[in-house]
Amino acid sequence: MTTDTEKKAKPGRPEGRNAYGESTVPIRIPKSKVTQITDFLNQCALKNRPGTIDFYEHIRQVSAPKVSVELPLYSSKVSAGFPSPCDDHIAKRLNIHDYLVDQEDATFLVTITGLSMRDAGLLPKDVAIVDRSKNANIGNIILAVVDGEFTIKQLAIGENGNPVLLPANPDFKPIEIKDGMDFEIWGVVPGSTRKYA
Repeated sequence: MTTDTEKKAKPGRPEGRNAYGESTVPIRIPKSKVTQITDFLNQCALKNRPGTIDFYEHIRQVSAPKVSVELPLYSSKVSAGFPSPCDDHIAKRLNIHDYLVDQEDATFLVTITGLSMRDAGLLPKDVAIVDRSKNANIGNIILAVVDGEFTIKQLAIGENGNPVLLPANPDFKPIEIKDGMDFEIWGVVPGSTRKYA
């Protein structure tokens, strides 16, 4: 039986219960740096994990463009053609950066590499926007880490109340988060981009 004194002498998770297989110690850091430090430690842990693909090759930081570019947003709906490029069809001008990014310092881009979210419109080589400042709600598409592996799925709740990560492709199985699994939501995916040419 562990006494309160022994618990205080060895604070943190028990040895072997983290990505490094070591005991941990509490530290004090500024609130504004929690996300950056957590991301850095997760990056180190994943790079040290044998057989893990370096997911960080597919992550890019978001930065505001040096020159603000606003493109015309036409009021006509486009089905198979393009509206006549006349000024009276322009509803407003749209800055793509401002449209896709709500909070720059909490947003990053991830390149999609699999087909598990195909039916949600996320295909390989698409770039997903991930916003860490948004609270994840049921039904949101999220970027999560499950037992050291990154995945993008739709957040749901199972019958027993546990989180379930749903793919958007019938060839893939849902991931139910059970006791003992290492699970963290890294951010909400509010949108994506795709380049055709």
